[in-house]
Amino acid sequence: MSRVAIVAALEREVRPLVKHWRVSEKERAGRGFRFFEKDDVVLVCGGMGAEAARRAADAVIAIYAPTVVYSAGFAGALDPVLKVASVVQPRRVVNAGDGSCVTLDRGEGVLVSFGSVASPAQKAKLRDSFSAQAVDMEAAAVARAAELRRVGFGVVKVISDEFDFTFPSIERFVDSEGRFLEARFALFAALRPWLWPSLVRLARNSKSASVALCDWLREMSTKPISGLADVHGLEAVDRR
Repeated sequence: MSRVAIVAALEREVRPLVKHWRVSEKERAGRGFRFFEKDDVVLVCGGMGAEAARRAADAVIAIYAPTVVYSAGFAGALDPVLKVASVVQPRRVVNAGDGSCVTLDRGEGVLVSFGSVASPAQKAKLRDSFSAQAVDMEAAAVARAAELRRVGFGVVKVISDEFDFTFPSIERFVDSEGRFLEARFALFAALRPWLWPSLVRLARNSKSASVALCDWLREMSTKPISGLADVHGLEAVDRR
């Protein structure tokens, strides 16, 4: 049993945190998962997208029976004030697909979970539609898994791309398991030199975001659990 479970999308988001943690390979529902374990914290990288996050959250809850499951990882800024490496702890998480939401005990602002990596135009629409400050792809799915398993839910995101950052669609480089196909994308990018400045900027931003996120998670793991939602029905739940 672990006190805290963390669900991230890709290992590169959390590598500074887990590089020296114990690794355990386990199976759930016919799929293999790679869990990183340290003391009473366990982390799993489920892949990109809602379905991959839901599967990973279900697996880590079923296998480790944590008190709380966190959705952690990269997010895009919808508010131009938010800069790369800004840590976001939203008060509310909204599923852009069906409008369902969960409200946490603490935090500030709104995180909206969207079905793909949002372009600047999509970011503007999401900001206006949901009064949101940041966008990700997985948090609402992790919240749903926590609801079904009746465990606490928490969320922390870090800004990896600012409001006006433009990047080509990457959906074609994500497989059915939510894995980012790095070799295929590298070949795609190598043949398009006009993308190289954006790639350099993205790599630099991702490194800064990863360090900030891992610093927050490292500190969180040593403190009492707080700022959670007891999610039942994914409606606005406020335990004040």
